[in-house]
Amino acid sequence: MRRLSRIAAAGIATAALAVSVTACGGTSSDAAADKDSGSGGSKGKGLALAYDVGGKGDQSFNDAAYAGMAKAKKDFGIGAKDIEPTDGESDADKTARLDQLAKQGYNPVIGVGYAYAPAIKEVAAKHPKTTFGIVDDETIKAKNVADLVFHEEQSSYLAGVAAALSTKTKHVGFVGGVDVPLIHKFEAGFVQGVQSVNPKIKIEKQYLTEKAEDGGFSSPNLGKEAAKGQIDAGADVVYQAAGLSGQGVIEAAATAKVWAIGVDSDQYAQKPLAKYKDYILTSATKDVSGAVYNLVKSVQDGKPETGVVRADLASGGVDVAASNPKFSGDAKIQKAIEQAKKDIADGKVKVKTTS
Repeated sequence: MRRLSRIAAAGIATAALAVSVTACGGTSSDAAADKDSGSGGSKGKGLALAYDVGGKGDQSFNDAAYAGMAKAKKDFGIGAKDIEPTDGESDADKTARLDQLAKQGYNPVIGVGYAYAPAIKEVAAKHPKTTFGIVDDETIKAKNVADLVFHEEQSSYLAGVAAALSTKTKHVGFVGGVDVPLIHKFEAGFVQGVQSVNPKIKIEKQYLTEKAEDGGFSSPNLGKEAAKGQIDAGADVVYQAAGLSGQGVIEAAATAKVWAIGVDSDQYAQKPLAKYKDYILTSATKDVSGAVYNLVKSVQDGKPETGVVRADLASGGVDVAASNPKFSGDAKIQKAIEQAKKDIADGKVKVKTTS
């Protein structure tokens, strides 16, 4: 994975400490984790977190996972290690990384992103006493694996409602990082939400790459180019589900003085994106932080979560952020959002996962 044009990331410190396994990446966690990890009644050495493409500093998906790790480390007095992905890594590299973390005594070991599924399936079988977690995948059926998944289509539906009520040109856009089923959920919910308000609104759609290894989640320049094309075509609200690449979408929207809608984390509130925040209408959030924290807590409590652990609007696991006062203070939008939430909860609206 190649890191290109990290917007406003200069202030994010990461240390390139090696893990003793071939191609297993670097850790940006506390260098003293191995020393202090036995404190506070931890199970093993504490938790280990292996980041998805884009790594720490994306102000989105990976950073949400990091926030959950940081809170768990503080609350439970445990050690923690977080590992960056490496350029062009294979499933074998991921497997070696997770296997080494389990051997070192970390518990739970969490893979952030569906790309870790083959590795976790293999390593979990080798370490039945270690709890593994994977974010955004529900294909692994094992007694020691928790599949941490979300109804992203529901929060995306709300983002679509907000976009439809905010556009002045009756023209909006969607930028997906990689053309995969997970990101199709974001698109499907967004499109349905827009059309629930006004089916005549034009919707631009674009995926940056077909495969994650081609940079769809890690290239802000690609996101910027795609968003600029949609804005030039007339879109004045652009929703992105593109990881680190989404920072380029936000930059393009701010430059053109139109709305961007963030994803996963509340991107209006992210300090490295502060200079763009006046153009971040809202973000379709999912509580990756909470999912990571809860899995660690379950291990600490001696009752590890396993199986599919799914978060939705009803549980508060997905939502839209209300940090921007222009969003939270718009009575028309807020009324529509609350009605949409009620309709989804009551089953009057079934949000699609594919367009």
